[in-house]
Amino acid sequence: MPRRSYDQYCAAARALDAVGDRWTLLIVRELLPGPRRYTDLHADLPGVSTDVLASRLKDMEREGVAERRRLPAPVSAYVYELTPRGRQLLPVLQALGEWGAPALDERRPTDAVRAHWFALPLLSHLERLGGEGVVEVRLDEGEFHVRVGGSGADGPVYGEGPVAGEPDARLVLGTETCVAVVRGELTLEEAARAGRVAVSGDGALAKALRVA
Repeated sequence: MPRRSYDQYCAAARALDAVGDRWTLLIVRELLPGPRRYTDLHADLPGVSTDVLASRLKDMEREGVAERRRLPAPVSAYVYELTPRGRQLLPVLQALGEWGAPALDERRPTDAVRAHWFALPLLSHLERLGGEGVVEVRLDEGEFHVRVGGSGADGPVYGEGPVAGEPDARLVLGTETCVAVVRGELTLEEAARAGRVAVSGDGALAKALRVA
């Protein structure tokens, strides 16, 4: 069946024709770290049905936002990944996250959470420090890493789990502190000064937080 369209000669309407359906931008969020299998996507999108996820992925392929490819042997599994056009949605997700941050008030009993869902909001705050590097972050729910100073055009700007090799900085903080930073209630520098963020590492970003 053809997808519904707003039938408006407007750039915003055309964009929403492509990625405005429910779940689509959250799938983009899950693909920003790099290629992922269908089962992994489904696991990190609690609440989406298998039928809806499959339908959205097909729509994203048709719109040139994502593509499906087979990994070489011995893995022989299929993965989905963003196209260059899909990766251009990074600033859109960042802007939406910043706009929605004030709504992160008390967590509801039904709210799912994954550590890497905080990656993009924290990346925006880390970029305000200036400089470049890889920052490893440990929250109550798990670990992720972000690449500060990258545009996303040349590869993932964040990933789940610890980074391979030595990061420029390691941050350990509670989820409550992370939410406060994301909501703009305090800066990372203020949280570090107050002892709410443990900072280690020898990179410029670690030094910037320690001396702030």
